[in-house]
Order: sequence, then structure tokens, then C-alpha cells
Amino acid sequence: MDDIAIARALHVLAIVHWIGGVMLVTLVILPAIGRLSEPARRVALFEEIEGRFSFQVKISVTLAGLTGFYMTWRLDAWDRFADPGFWWMHAMVLVWALFTAILFIAEPLFLHHWFRRRTAWDADSTFALVLRFHRILLTLSALTIAGAVLGGHGSFLF
Repeated sequence: MDDIAIARALHVLAIVHWIGGVMLVTLVILPAIGRLSEPARRVALFEEIEGRFSFQVKISVTLAGLTGFYMTWRLDAWDRFADPGFWWMHAMVLVWALFTAILFIAEPLFLHHWFRRRTAWDADSTFALVLRFHRILLTLSALTIAGAVLGGHGSFLF
């Protein structure tokens, strides 16, 4: 079996898990949690769900990064980064870098503390802010996926 095909399959599976999970959190879980009346219950439920998903998504984001780098190296596709027609390559790296920074740097260093402190002060606006941030990340991710699929099949949007 072709190593590129295996890398591509692992890459797609990692992204399906990662961005599919972000979609579930953004479109289903956060709105449902936001409707709970008791702020302490909202915080506890969100942290329980987020904690389970965070561990899993760290694996998926890492696998997506490794397989993406491997395919770029193996196919010697570095020149795509110099071609504006391959804008989606930059977008993939940007989305990956954002999530990597959030998951491996921001969350452990300060986001958890900020979230707990802010929800104790104003749970409603904190959950609204978290939901807005998730919507922005999901939109950026969905546009990147669409661009990568179209670009990977020869359709260039720009």
C-alpha cells in the first residue's frame, strides 16, 4: 500500500475527529449547556465534556500535523506555499497552528483559570464569549476544509 495514501487517510480521519468534535461542541453542546439555569452546573458540565474531548483532540491535532508535514515533505510540495493558488495550504497550517497553540499552550497556562474566574463573575457573558470564539474557529475550519477539498481536486477559488 502507498505510504501517501495511508498518510492521507490518517490525515482525513484526524481532521474528521478534530473538526467534527469542534462542530459538535459549537453547534450542540455549548448551546445546550448555556440553557441550564444554574451557572455552577454549566461550568461543571462544560469542564467535564471539554476535559474528555481535549485529550482526544490533542491526539487528532498532533496526527493531522504530523501527516500533513509528512505528505508535504514526501511529495516535495513546499513550492505550493509560494503559489497564491494554494492559499488553502496556508489556511491548513494556520488552523492547525491556532488549535495547537490553544490546546498545548493557552489552555494549560491560562485559559482554564480565566474560564473559572470569569464564569464565577459572569457565567452568561462568559459562555456567550466562548460560543462566539468557537463559532469563529469552526467557520475558519470549515472554509479551510472546503478550500482544501476543492483545491486538492483542481478547483482553485482564487
